[in-house]
Amino acid sequence: MGLIKGMIGNLHHQRRGRLLLCLTLGLACLGGSCSRAQNLVPLNIKLPAPAFIGTPSDKPLPPNVEPLSKTPRPPFLAPAGVANVALHKKVTSSATNAAAEDLAKITDGEKEATEENVVLLTKGSQWVQIDLEKPQDIYAIVLWHAHNTQKVYHGVVVQIADGPDFTPAQNVRTLFNNDNENTAGQGVGTDREYFETNEGKLIDAKGAKARYVRLYSNGSTAARYNECTEVEVYGRPAQ
Repeated sequence: MGLIKGMIGNLHHQRRGRLLLCLTLGLACLGGSCSRAQNLVPLNIKLPAPAFIGTPSDKPLPPNVEPLSKTPRPPFLAPAGVANVALHKKVTSSATNAAAEDLAKITDGEKEATEENVVLLTKGSQWVQIDLEKPQDIYAIVLWHAHNTQKVYHGVVVQIADGPDFTPAQNVRTLFNNDNENTAGQGVGTDREYFETNEGKLIDAKGAKARYVRLYSNGSTAARYNECTEVEVYGRPAQ
C-alpha cells in the first residue's frame, strides 16, 4: 500500500512540474518572441501601378545586378499591428538643393510613377533621413527611387540609428548595402543592385529598434543625379 501511495505521489508531483513548466513557457512566449512568431500576418503594402512592362534592355549593367523578377514578391510576414510609422514624418537630406516641402513628398504616401512625386537630389552620394520621432521596432523598410523606367540605382545603403548624427556612439546599423565602391564611405557593400519596379525594394529589418532611418544612393544607370519617390518604414512603438 505504501508503495502505491508513493507512486501516486510521484505521479502528482511530475504532473505539477509539467504544468508549471508549461505555464512558465506560456508566459515567456506571451511576453517575448514566441508570441510575435505566432501572430505573424502578411504586411499590407499598397503598391503603385506598374509604369513599365518588359525585360531589361541590352544596355551594359554592373555585374552584381539582380535579374528583373517575372513573378510578384512573396508576402512579407510581420507581427499583427505593424504599420507605416514613417508616414508624414520629417525628412532631411545631405543634398543642398532639396527644399523641406520637396523632401516631405518622400513620406507623403504618394508612390505613383509621376514627375510630381519624384524628389530630385544632386549628383554624387547623397542621403535622405527620416525621424520616426520615437524609438520603433522596425520590421521592414520599403524604398522607391523612381520606377518610371527600367533603371538600376548605385550605392544604395540603408541604415538605422538611435541618434540623428549616425555616429558610432548612436548605435548605427546597416541593413542593406550594395555600394561596392564605397562611394558613401559606409563600407564596401556585398548586397546586389536591383531594377526599380513598382514593388519598391523591401529590406528586412528583423524587428531592430531605432528612431532614425538614413538611405544613401549615388545616381543610376539613367542619370548621375539621385531620385527618391517614397520610403515606408513598417514598425510599431518599441517595447
